[in-house]
Amino acid sequence: MGRVAQRPGLTVPRQNRVTPYGDLAAVPDRGMFWGNRGQLLGAGGGLARYSRGRLWLICVLDFKGRRRTLWQPGRLTELFFLDEATGLAAGHRPCGECRYRRYQEFKRAWAEAFPGEPAGAAAMDVRLHADRLAAPGIRRSYEAALADLPDGAMVELDGRAWLVLGSRLLAWSHGGYREQRARPRRARVTVLTPRATVAVLAAGYQPVLHPTSGASRATPPPGASRAR
Repeated sequence: MGRVAQRPGLTVPRQNRVTPYGDLAAVPDRGMFWGNRGQLLGAGGGLARYSRGRLWLICVLDFKGRRRTLWQPGRLTELFFLDEATGLAAGHRPCGECRYRRYQEFKRAWAEAFPGEPAGAAAMDVRLHADRLAAPGIRRSYEAALADLPDGAMVELDGRAWLVLGSRLLAWSHGGYREQRARPRRARVTVLTPRATVAVLAAGYQPVLHPTSGASRATPPPGASRAR
């Protein structure tokens, strides 16, 4: 929730770029969003844990002129996503402050997907946490028919992560979607996006996608060019 900035003179990429599997990689590619899943650093400044707590957010890079210095022990650890679909697949959700309108859209879709259940942040985070992790640091996935999945979901096929988008599958990479293939309608796949989030996508939530997807929801949010 604020503009993120590298320390002066820092040139080596930090291990803070998130994949659809929830893994963290050290690559120079820039992302459209940042977020967090708690304080991940040890006293020496290196990664010490996969996550801490249930509050896993997706934030805009620039918000009300706030500034952050990256990779500070004792503070939440800034992570970066290619786009919103990547963050959702990794198990995060929209921030209710810096992405208020999008959070409200997510919340409305959640209420439609789970009628009669609480749709507040705390309740959502409890369900999401159960759906994204089988054990501390161990991701949970599930099998489903590819034809039944909504746009914006991420799946694994042939050992790679793919974005579901209409009649196409787009191959994910840290730099964008550089390859595509026809969506095989009869295939069963491993779904990377948590079950609850897939239900929210099916209820109409449309994540912001990277411009390389060619989708209408591909316009970068404010501050996208300032990713570090």
